[in-house]
Amino acid sequence: MGHSRGGLTTKIHALVDAEGRPVRLELTAGQAGDAPMATKLLDAVAPGATVIADKAYDTDGIRSFVASRNAWANIPPRSIRKGTFAFSRWVYRQRNLVERFSNRIKQMRGLATRYDRRADNFAAALKLAAVRIWINA
Repeated sequence: MGHSRGGLTTKIHALVDAEGRPVRLELTAGQAGDAPMATKLLDAVAPGATVIADKAYDTDGIRSFVASRNAWANIPPRSIRKGTFAFSRWVYRQRNLVERFSNRIKQMRGLATRYDRRADNFAAALKLAAVRIWINA
């Protein structure tokens, strides 16, 4: 999908639940930013939820979108951020659920090496892997 010096690259954007199971999955080119995909992923956030994301998602737009959903954004501030926000390191530790999901995906050889040349085939294989994770949970 995306081109870099190393060749074709793809980013997998995932929204996982409190058990580490995927709820929403999106693909973008490797050189694309993370923040533009956030509103598409966060449409599934329930009121009163806690959104835990990394520094790439620290924008005013994402924070206001999450607040409009009556949820709390626990996102660490970027180093260039001038304002301060409520951030809990203890709650942020739960972000490892996303990392666990990505590690499960990396264990599947066809997904880790990205054998599929077409994005729709890769997305279909990714969704099949997500179904397998849900069944095994």
